[in-house]
Amino acid sequence: MTISDRQFDFDWVDAFSQSPFCGNGCAVVYDNGVLSEQSCLNIVRETSLVECTFLSSSDIADFRVRYFLSDREIPFAGHPTVATAMSLVSRGKHNKNKLVFETLAGLINVEVSWSGDQIKISMTQPKPKFGIKVEKKVLSQIGGIPENCILCKPQVVSTGLPFPIVVVDSLETLQKVTIDYRAFDKFRATISESDLMEPFWVCLNPIRKNGTTFSRLLLQSSIRGEDPFTGSATGAMAAYLWDNGLIQNPTFTAHQGDFLGRPGEAEVEVLGPAGNISGVKVTGSAYILMTGKLKV
Repeated sequence: MTISDRQFDFDWVDAFSQSPFCGNGCAVVYDNGVLSEQSCLNIVRETSLVECTFLSSSDIADFRVRYFLSDREIPFAGHPTVATAMSLVSRGKHNKNKLVFETLAGLINVEVSWSGDQIKISMTQPKPKFGIKVEKKVLSQIGGIPENCILCKPQVVSTGLPFPIVVVDSLETLQKVTIDYRAFDKFRATISESDLMEPFWVCLNPIRKNGTTFSRLLLQSSIRGEDPFTGSATGAMAAYLWDNGLIQNPTFTAHQGDFLGRPGEAEVEVLGPAGNISGVKVTGSAYILMTGKLKV
């Protein structure tokens, strides 16, 4: 079989939304481990999406899922997990309400629930790892905002993928955030985390009435300059807020993407008390925008 003869099923799924062109898109490719790493990277670049997933069989889980940005493979990602589960359910490849994904971040438990025609996907992200705390001035330089607009000391937190979590004082400040790539590269060089992502900026002044948080992720390592919705960072952010007493309830609604015209929404539940968090459950809907064959 030549490369031009190879065909792989795929779905293009908008995650954390019930509507097309909202939330965050992800192409879910059923390659069964055939595609090379370079081919996976090329596919992400061709789609201009932030991430794509590539599925194969697993000896220890229901499926093995690989996550790719446009420049590298990463151990875990949130909206692609929701998109992948939605794709599997829609194709009838899994008809139970529980799934387990084998990832480079470990086994990820996923639950599927139905309410009428609406499907919701819940992923339980691993126990958070709280990394180094960072001086406010470092993040103020990276984000181009005044130091006094950052409410508390930022910290690197991971529930499968590490992000510096930065809480700012208002939506107005959040809208002004930029990213100084030189300053971020200098900061990244001081961190031992090899998979460190860009800062996740959050405020507790939601843009929509039913929310508690509104966030942004400006991207250096992507064709797109900003992520419409970031499920993995939402889990890390939730753990940070709960552990630092910045939210009063471990269950809340998180929003992202409105500034891009792609509003997304997740229901979030931090599992366990502050100081002893066992994981974070992030739940969202998804919409299958396209389905077809990928010829590579």
